[in-house]
Amino acid sequence: MANSKVYPNAMKALEDVKDNMTLLVGGFGLCGIPETSIQALKEIGAKNLTIVSNNCGIDDFGLGILLKNKQIKKMMSSYVGENAEFAKQLLSGELEVELIPQGTLAERLRAGGAGIPAFFTPTGVGTEVADGKEIRQFEGRDYVLEKAIKGDVAIVRAWKGDKFGNLIFRKTARNFNPMIATAGKITVAEVEELVEVGTLDPDQIHTPGVFIQRIFQAKQEKRIEFKTISQ
Repeated sequence: MANSKVYPNAMKALEDVKDNMTLLVGGFGLCGIPETSIQALKEIGAKNLTIVSNNCGIDDFGLGILLKNKQIKKMMSSYVGENAEFAKQLLSGELEVELIPQGTLAERLRAGGAGIPAFFTPTGVGTEVADGKEIRQFEGRDYVLEKAIKGDVAIVRAWKGDKFGNLIFRKTARNFNPMIATAGKITVAEVEELVEVGTLDPDQIHTPGVFIQRIFQAKQEKRIEFKTISQ
């Protein structure tokens, strides 16, 4: 689509995703995940993917469907507790896993988008997280060197977006999405509502369109992981 960031659907926006790529995927739990794009990735069928995301969905939804389809080679996450297939593949040696403290994961992604190659943090010092990494002392305290994360493709989900790619995230969906949007060579945004340029209030925009290369409108199931009710 010459001179346009707008794509008709997820399949068109992601059709050049290939085997062995590193994909950054927004969301937290099942909130704010680019679920339409994930389904398209299953249909595209790219294999041996490295996926960077806070978690790996659940067995039958979100990134869990790519895991079940044996498309993921390595998972870089901070939390993986809701997925039985994940545990099965990890224990069998099929899946490589890098567990990253949640704040460190967020900062590694932010650094990737900001052009910062690495940073020091006290999180993880004295644990397996720090194994094999440089430790340096500042003002009497030990810090571990963590490298930035960048991806071949970043995929995010927003509430509203305009045709230039300016994005607004709604409530908790403003989790890892803004950071991930900046850290991909190509960033694809799926939005619940796609509007004309100039429609959005500039003061409400969370991610400027300069970071977005492709955008499309898609419905969302908005599945809930757990429902706790009282009578």
